[in-house]
Amino acid sequence: MDLEQSRFNMVEQQIRTWEVLDQEVLKLLFEMRREEFVPAAYRSLAFVDMEIPLGHGEVMLAPKLEARILQELQIKKTDRILEVGGGSGYLTALLARKGEYVYSVEIVPELKAMAEKNLEAHGITNVLVENGDAANGWPAYAPYDVIVLTGSTPVLPEAFPKSLKAGGRLFAVVGDAPVMEAMLMTCVAQEEKGTAGVYKTAGLFETCISPLKNAKQPARFVF
Repeated sequence: MDLEQSRFNMVEQQIRTWEVLDQEVLKLLFEMRREEFVPAAYRSLAFVDMEIPLGHGEVMLAPKLEARILQELQIKKTDRILEVGGGSGYLTALLARKGEYVYSVEIVPELKAMAEKNLEAHGITNVLVENGDAANGWPAYAPYDVIVLTGSTPVLPEAFPKSLKAGGRLFAVVGDAPVMEAMLMTCVAQEEKGTAGVYKTAGLFETCISPLKNAKQPARFVF
């Protein structure tokens, strides 16, 4: 398998055609070797347009979705980032290369260990990977410049917008299967005593990804 040709094809045929045209993002996808973050059994599928199983009921997002997340968030070198669901550490690595520091929270201990090993192997040190359940927020290091939810949530918990700095951006996929919406929320003004925060939300595209474990559920009617 010609890895570099496969990587080139992934970028040109999947990612560019999905409206990812940010040159910095595309350059990073060539530099950060995705196949080295994929479990050995699936390495031949590293550049395929699909979610890759990581075990424990978790998956790596499809390459084009990872690329689109990076582009939409417009991460700056000074950004401090919360990632909910670290998986194998690949998106974590991309975020870390773009921003100042990443706090990555992974609920599965084995995946936390996998991510730490992969990040260390690539010399990425501006990341703290913690084991925990951040499906309903992770205020420990708030406020954040950027928040990324790598699994879907039927309802977006209020804790996430409240954890954004003014100017901060949040990427989340909200809704129930089969139709969910990827959205970008921007904090226009932080919540202060006596005043609510002001947020601007933009719907990006429809998609369907696995939910976060323990994702917040809406109140549902019971007959």
